Amino acid sequence: MIELAVDAAREAGKFLKISVGKFRELERKQGEERNLVTEIDKKAEQMIIEIIRKRYPTHEFLGEESGSHKTQSDYKWIIDPLDGTTNFTHGLPIFCTTIGLEHKGEIILGVTYDPNTDELFTAEKNKGAYLNSRRIHVSKVKRLMESLIITGFPYDIKNNPHNAVEHFSNMLMATQAVRRLGSAAIDLAYVACGRFDGFWEVTLNPWDMAAGVLLVEEAGGKFTNFKGFPSTIYFPNVLATNGLIHEQMVEVLRRGFKQG
Repeated sequence: MIELAVDAAREAGKFLKISVGKFRELERKQGEERNLVTEIDKKAEQMIIEIIRKRYPTHEFLGEESGSHKTQSDYKWIIDPLDGTTNFTHGLPIFCTTIGLEHKGEIILGVTYDPNTDELFTAEKNKGAYLNSRRIHVSKVKRLMESLIITGFPYDIKNNPHNAVEHFSNMLMATQAVRRLGSAAIDLAYVACGRFDGFWEVTLNPWDMAAGVLLVEEAGGKFTNFKGFPSTIYFPNVLATNGLIHEQMVEVLRRGFKQG
């Protein structure tokens, strides 16, 4: 299954890379002015589903663009064919394809492929996390003030959901630096390999993080909600860290909610 996910992610990723600057249709999803989609997103998702369905015709799918393809299977493939669409439409080479597989409610494998850097992140439950077949681990930074962390903003940032602005401001003051790349899947992969020490975001969808949270956990990190409690990919508030700064980030997030 992991080999199939890798094949599908690579094929879609190659298609994305050669399609930069070639999209003809740019849509805004209903009610979300900043949430863009192109025919490239849709075609890449179709490619992934077709590749996997040839091998597993009865499996269920949940895709960002095509929604839920329900079956009676215990397996569900969760797909974001193009994470970082806004970057893609501007020709900024920070985007990826990401695929997770859920079995009876538990994520058992994840693949995130960045075609711009040819970096392939993979993880299987209880088997570790890898970057281009090399074992990866989270960072060893222990103090939040010495950490480099990453976040993203929701498409409805004007409404400041879950005090997104307050959280961002507080993290700027509490850390060495905060970055914003525009692809949650890449953000999580970078936490897994130690490039970032922590990641938080107020509103994510299952396809944004299905592969990423498994990568972080299998690399030795920690994934919870903003309050530090166990979470799932179906809960929008996401906190993923190296584990060592986790409680420190929870405390900063707690202050943000109080400001509301």
